[in-house]
Amino acid sequence: MATKVLIVDDSKLARMSVAKHLSALRPGWTRLEAANAEEALSLANREFPDIILLDFNMPGQSGLELAAQLHETHPLIPVAIVSANIQVEIVERAGQAGATFLAKPLREAALAAFLDAAEARLAPR
Repeated sequence: MATKVLIVDDSKLARMSVAKHLSALRPGWTRLEAANAEEALSLANREFPDIILLDFNMPGQSGLELAAQLHETHPLIPVAIVSANIQVEIVERAGQAGATFLAKPLREAALAAFLDAAEARLAPR
């Protein structure tokens, strides 16, 4: 069964960029996309992704709020917050929400390191 990654960002261009990196790193993995928190929660509850990548700034619910909510309902899913807002407070809040912080622009090496760690967590399933 292919690993499923949920990419959540209100920007279609940003989702395409993450998807491009993901395809280069893990070509056999399945990508799911959502433009906001509501779509992301619906997909997470219906499709059960293995890994979730969240934008920080989204209309409505922020990526941090969504990460915390997902951590409550799906605590074993590795989650990353992807943001250009690289303030210490944001990075710390991501960790408190159970997520890893990845800086924008997203670099393939940083995504690869997160995916490697996520795969290690998923291995026993």
